[in-house]
Amino acid sequence: METSIFEYKRKSYIEKGEIYFWTATINKWQRLLAKVVYKDLVIGSLAYLTKQGKIEVFAFVIMPNHIHLIWRVLESNGNESSQASFLKYTAHEFKKLLTAESPHALGDFRVDASNKKYEFWQRDSLAEPLFTRSVAYQKLDYIHANPLAGHWQLAKDSCGYKYSMARFYELGIKDFDFIKDLRAEF
Repeated sequence: METSIFEYKRKSYIEKGEIYFWTATINKWQRLLAKVVYKDLVIGSLAYLTKQGKIEVFAFVIMPNHIHLIWRVLESNGNESSQASFLKYTAHEFKKLLTAESPHALGDFRVDASNKKYEFWQRDSLAEPLFTRSVAYQKLDYIHANPLAGHWQLAKDSCGYKYSMARFYELGIKDFDFIKDLRAEF
């Protein structure tokens, strides 16, 4: 069935095989990702999906309350999209960790929904297709600068923040073996 050019696509829609700048935000902008253990869950999920051939990750930054990725979704993960699988898996793991380490904080993510009790990620993540080299590099620069923003100040320079790809792109140091080089794509 042919789709109309006027058909609305959600801002989170991702076309398989295309490269996107993607942002996912923790529900109510809470700083759940400030702790290393939560950041490592995100990294582990990205590494797993990459190893399974579901996604390719070109860049990321994990901020205290959101993440930015430049990635390509290659195929679904079972019956669900790879991005949905990523969000679902990390949410389940966040819940396990919070239940074990600080159950009182779990209430901050409670929702009144018929299909779930907790929501860790805000709905409808932002997906922007990257069709040109200049836009892709602008988003890459944005990712590298994000931890340095005045209200964050997570590092003194872009290469000083562990949960970013700046060291790879600026110094050639590959801290995460699942990363592909965006420069080879454009």
